[in-house]
Amino acid sequence: MDAFPVIITTGRKPTAADHARADLGAKILGGRVVPRRNDSIAELLKKYGAPVILVARDDTLVLEEADDRLFFHPSLAHVRLKNIRLHGAADHLIGALDLRPGQSVLDCTLGLGADAIVESYAVGESGQVTALEKSPLIALVISYGLAHYKGDNDDVRSALRRIKVINDDYRSYLKGLPDKSFDAVYFDPMFRCPMEKSAPLSPLRQLAEGSPLEEESVREACRVARRRVVMKEAWYSREFARLGFSEFSGGKWSKIRYGIIRTDK
Repeated sequence: MDAFPVIITTGRKPTAADHARADLGAKILGGRVVPRRNDSIAELLKKYGAPVILVARDDTLVLEEADDRLFFHPSLAHVRLKNIRLHGAADHLIGALDLRPGQSVLDCTLGLGADAIVESYAVGESGQVTALEKSPLIALVISYGLAHYKGDNDDVRSALRRIKVINDDYRSYLKGLPDKSFDAVYFDPMFRCPMEKSAPLSPLRQLAEGSPLEEESVREACRVARRRVVMKEAWYSREFARLGFSEFSGGKWSKIRYGIIRTDK
């Protein structure tokens, strides 16, 4: 559980569905539903002494802080899948993981869910993506979005629905898995040195797991993965060398790089 009181509210003109979502959030998180009335988000944050507040409104769940918000949207995943579907473009993550229909992926760092969506699309209806998220708040907001986002493309919507989100720490989860239980294991840790200020990541950085990836976790991932372990980092990161990633994939001009460890040799 995040180390502060979880406060849940609605929009100023809530529907019955908004109230139901707020109650669901309180039940899952063990939080407290408070009335919105005409209070601003800033006023509610001050009143209840919480850095963020979960708001049920407009058919979704939103994490609000004083100057920013976090909510689910396919965003960049939508663009990437459109390029794949309509233009046959290669996706560097799919290539790094060497994904094919029917495979299974353990995504250890769900975050906003964009990579998990691309993974789910790549492995198709016969495959499976299990995504871990340590923060219960992020896990709830993103899993709810994945389950309820409508969109206008059946294949993309199906990819969202197939993702299994688990609120857990990848360190303990990996240790509990049998050998060779997933085709691929993927890490997207918070960059040690953020490349630039990103508004969508501001509340995420406050809530998400910020510890560096450990060698033990990489060893566990290599035990669990039948084919590959992949880590995403800034192109200049020293984490690749520290953790034993010596093979790389990524665009020539991209600011990110995928480190690969093959486990099927």
